[in-house]
Amino acid sequence: MAQTAVSIGANVFQFFTRNPRGGAAKPIDKADVAAFLDYAAANGIGPILAHAPYTLNAAGAEPRVREFAEEVMADDLERLEHTPGAMYNFHPGSHVGQGAEEGINLISGMLSRILSKKPYKTTVLLETMSGKGSEVGRDFAEIRAIIDATESKLGNQAIKQSDNQTILGVCLDTCHVWDGGYDIADDLDGVLAEFDRAVGLGRLKAIHFNDSMNALGAHKDRHERIGKGRIGLDALARVVNHPKLRDLPFYLETPCDLQGYRDEIALIKKLRKG
Repeated sequence: MAQTAVSIGANVFQFFTRNPRGGAAKPIDKADVAAFLDYAAANGIGPILAHAPYTLNAAGAEPRVREFAEEVMADDLERLEHTPGAMYNFHPGSHVGQGAEEGINLISGMLSRILSKKPYKTTVLLETMSGKGSEVGRDFAEIRAIIDATESKLGNQAIKQSDNQTILGVCLDTCHVWDGGYDIADDLDGVLAEFDRAVGLGRLKAIHFNDSMNALGAHKDRHERIGKGRIGLDALARVVNHPKLRDLPFYLETPCDLQGYRDEIALIKKLRKG
């Protein structure tokens, strides 16, 4: 993965820890991990972002669904101990009719049980969602509610002992927040100010950088290639250059093949000022 990233001009990458639609994961190859760490250091690869499988739903109504989510996340975080400094991104979950409050309670319960086991070297990121169906995390207030509930349950274990940084952060998905009703095209400063009030910009650790096929506030979650969607190239150029965002790692989730990603990375570098 690192070699592929370098071949298309990338200096960060996101990957699935296992099949995004399944549960099994390959055994850790320690020699490959060591080779990756050397290659990443030599080629200036920044923080890698592991993405939880889409089937993970910590807010599910059925106990077996929640148990699967907890088992997978706990296993993923143990595996990521081999690559210190990585980040782990997950969709908070869908409450499937139980209500957002119960969804937040279930998600925070899972997180607190896992994170109380040890001081992990990985930062766990809640992804901002578009508000499709019964998704939890459809606005910044719900993201903050999950963080607060988790840290309340963790108590004094809520701080990473290794570097005194909070273990819970946020990944802001440009398509999701746009589809969720946040106008990052015409009011980016206002959206970031609202994020800062609700969550705190210090929690923002990564950007999923995508255009959207849908109109503002559609709550549908359909990613589009950079500059080909309803957010538009000019607005996305402002995102990638914004002083409060530009130093964060950006990860593409656009519907492209490898050549398409190479072209998008070249475009983004051209859009960057300075």
